[in-house]
Amino acid sequence: MPTRVIKGGTKITMRFGNMVIPGILNDSETAKALIARLPYTVHVSRYSHDFCGVMNNPLPYSESNVHYGWQNGDIDFARDANYFTILFEDENKSEQYGHQINIGVIDCELSRIGSLQGSYDVLICLVK
Repeated sequence: MPTRVIKGGTKITMRFGNMVIPGILNDSETAKALIARLPYTVHVSRYSHDFCGVMNNPLPYSESNVHYGWQNGDIDFARDANYFTILFEDENKSEQYGHQINIGVIDCELSRIGSLQGSYDVLICLVK
């Protein structure tokens, strides 16, 4: 399961083809800006420790929320290239990656997203 725990928050789903990955967005300015855009589709590709894709329009953020590294299961916005990213591995080596703004977590076993390969047009929706 993800390392970070969010109490409350806004429940979402992320559809990777036939696989639905549940998530919870936090109450940050950045997460609220994404929520306002939902439903939203972003094209992501699998890399060694994440799925990542460029958002057409950047999300707003506060400098105080920018940090290095992540926790496994984090959903982040990376401001250096307007990346929407879902990080599922390598938490222990992540401190070398900056520009991270946490906006939530996936809400399932990490192996579900870790088993996916390739690229997807991911549809992000609110849970009703």
